Amino acid sequence: MTSGRRVLVTGATGYIGGRLVPELLAAGASVRAMARHPERLEGRPWADDVETVKADARDEEQLGRALDGIEVAYYLIHSLGSGATFEQRDRATALRFGAAARAAGVQRIVYLGGMHPDTEELSPHLGSRREVGEILLASGVPTAVLQAAVILGSGSASFEMMRYLTERLPAMVAPRWLDNRIQPIAVRDVLHYLVGAADLPADVNRTFDIGGPEVLTYRQMMQEYARVAGLPRRVIVTVPVLTPRLASHWVGFVTPVPTGIAKPLVESLIHEVVVKEQDIRAYVPDPPGGLTSFTRAVELALKRIRDHDVATSWASASTPGAPSDPLPADPDWAGGSLFVDEREIAVDASPQELWEVIEGIGGAHGWYSWRLGWVARGLMDRVFGGPGLRRGRRHPHRLAVGDALDWWRVEVIEPGSLLRLRAEMRLPGLAWLDLAVSVDERGRTLFRQLATYHPRGLLGQVYWRAVTPFHGVVFGGMQRNIALAASAAHAVPERGAA
Repeated sequence: MTSGRRVLVTGATGYIGGRLVPELLAAGASVRAMARHPERLEGRPWADDVETVKADARDEEQLGRALDGIEVAYYLIHSLGSGATFEQRDRATALRFGAAARAAGVQRIVYLGGMHPDTEELSPHLGSRREVGEILLASGVPTAVLQAAVILGSGSASFEMMRYLTERLPAMVAPRWLDNRIQPIAVRDVLHYLVGAADLPADVNRTFDIGGPEVLTYRQMMQEYARVAGLPRRVIVTVPVLTPRLASHWVGFVTPVPTGIAKPLVESLIHEVVVKEQDIRAYVPDPPGGLTSFTRAVELALKRIRDHDVATSWASASTPGAPSDPLPADPDWAGGSLFVDEREIAVDASPQELWEVIEGIGGAHGWYSWRLGWVARGLMDRVFGGPGLRRGRRHPHRLAVGDALDWWRVEVIEPGSLLRLRAEMRLPGLAWLDLAVSVDERGRTLFRQLATYHPRGLLGQVYWRAVTPFHGVVFGGMQRNIALAASAAHAVPERGAA
């Protein structure tokens, strides 16, 4: 049984990995969570109950340490974004992982892949997912490849794409393959099968299709979402001329899901993806109460969104192509200088009042300066394949290391004193923004704001010099308005007391 098994979860900072860990803990497993940036796991409710290990799946030595003593390894690594070499990268990583698992004596690998037809030419991304499954099945370690179509759950890229398309477009022109049949599955049922797969007999080495109880078209899914969300019925006209590439750009424009992530999701809709066999049920019984219906999955997802209880989201994983370098301690880093814009002011508020404003920055609260400039820069970033400002934030008031925050990623958070954000926007260099709270010797609350930029080549140098004249408006205005918001919060109780 799963209870007592030593389990490794790769991709623990991602959407599925971050939700699988607590399910495995609840089943009694001893969990080791593997991540390239394990500090991003520090804010998770289960962080103290697991062993974390820093490892890159491309490094054989690190992989060996991560897999040492492990009985069941969950392989939740794949390149969802774009890039000319993603297929080679996924192939090499899977080969390396399979060999390392065999050398470590791992008893089972469990991989979550994508459902696909057997007779059609697949998109590059879906073809790569199939190839990874085949590599793991041939690794010499008994492997279970669970193949799912659209996964429904708060924060999943597939759900968010459908949600925003439906909510923002009361009428739309769509590709005709919107009428292809799909068998979606709720994320809770995916997790149920993933946990159960740990206990498969040693001689089981195969793929399993997993799906929910209904077969629907994407059109039907959007109309049912609209009904559950209390929206009018959508007008959807299909035409044969919209290619997946054009459709993914449209999705990237209308929804928070970047084009690089939308493209493989859209490409998967070209195929009819319906469960061909239900053999998994011979080994893993359905969840108590049965599989989750589409309507119930939408209701649960929307409730979590309304309650600000989204445990993980598609943005939990690093944005494809985004930098992941931490802020260097050496000011002369990698042979180039760091440019800085530093500002400090005294604030008429307590440190806690100032911190509450800082921690609530971004998303619906905005960035407290030159809104038009931020919006324009966000649109420019989207055009070049970046996240722009539409990722928002996972929770309206709380942040944790690794959270996406519009085009930033939380790199460091020291509650009450420091928030460090790393830019994931498209720009010729690396950038960070520090928002820090302190108290001086006179007892005043100080707000220090530090923008740090490491240029990449001549273009990076030119970029910094081009935007420097706007720093007074952008960074200066941000600092002043954050200070004013904290001061206003400080004044409210005083007026009440009077």
